[in-house]
Amino acid sequence: MPNHYGDRDINLVSISSPVGTQIPHAVGAAWAMKIRGEPKVSLVYFGDGATSAGDFHVSMNFAGVFRVPCVFLCKNNQWAISVPLAKQTAARTLAIKAIAYGFEGVRVDGNDVLAVYAAVKKAVAIARGGGGPTLVEAVSYRMGPHSSSDDPTRYRKAEEVESWRQKDPVERFRRYLERRGLYEKAWDEGLRKEIDDRITEAVRHAEKVAPPPLETVFTDVYADVPWHLREQMEEFLKGGYRRRPEEMGEFPL
Repeated sequence: MPNHYGDRDINLVSISSPVGTQIPHAVGAAWAMKIRGEPKVSLVYFGDGATSAGDFHVSMNFAGVFRVPCVFLCKNNQWAISVPLAKQTAARTLAIKAIAYGFEGVRVDGNDVLAVYAAVKKAVAIARGGGGPTLVEAVSYRMGPHSSSDDPTRYRKAEEVESWRQKDPVERFRRYLERRGLYEKAWDEGLRKEIDDRITEAVRHAEKVAPPPLETVFTDVYADVPWHLREQMEEFLKGGYRRRPEEMGEFPL
C-alpha cells in the first residue's frame, strides 16, 4: 500500500491495512511518554470508518482513564469506501463521542487549513500540559475513489461531489494567501514544476531498481529470524525458488 511508510527522524509511524489499528499504538506510545515524564504528545490520524472499529473505542476509553497525552484526529470525509457516515453511527457528530470517555471533542471545518491547525495546536497544548486527550473531528470530503478498484459513481451522486469541489481546501488556502499578499503565481508554478521533476526522477530511479530477492520475505520481517521461519526459508530456497516469479511462469504456492 502506498501509505505504509514511516520516518524515524520525524517520529512518523506507519499505519497498517486493517482499519483503526494505529489508534491503540498511538495511545500506547502516549502512555509510555507519560510514564517516562517526557513532554511529548502522540497524534494519530484515522477516518470516519475507523470510529466503528473496536480499536477506536478501546483506545478512547484507555486514553480517557489514564489521561494520556494523545490527540485523536478523525478525518471525517463522509464515506468509508461505499458506506456513508449515516450508516456508521447514530450520533449527531463524531466529536461528541469523546464525552462518553471523559475528555473533550471538537468539530472543525476540515477544509479550512487554519481551523484544523488551531484546533490541533490547542489539543496538543492541553495534552502536553497534562490535561489528557482530545478528539478532533475534521469534517471534509473524499473527492476521488477510495482506491483504484473503487467506483464511487455507484454509490454517490455527482451533484454531491461537485458541491464539495467548490470547497477545495488547497484552492481555498491559495485565495487566502493571495489576499494576504503571501502568494505569487510564478512561485506556485515554479514549486509545482520542482515537485513534478522530483517525482519523475524518483519514479525513474525506482523503475531501475531490481526486484528484491525472494528470501527477503523472511529476512525483512525479523532482525533475528525465528527458528520455524528459518526452516521454512531454507526449505523454500532448496526448492530452487531463487528465480524471479516471471521466470518461473507462475508463483509457487
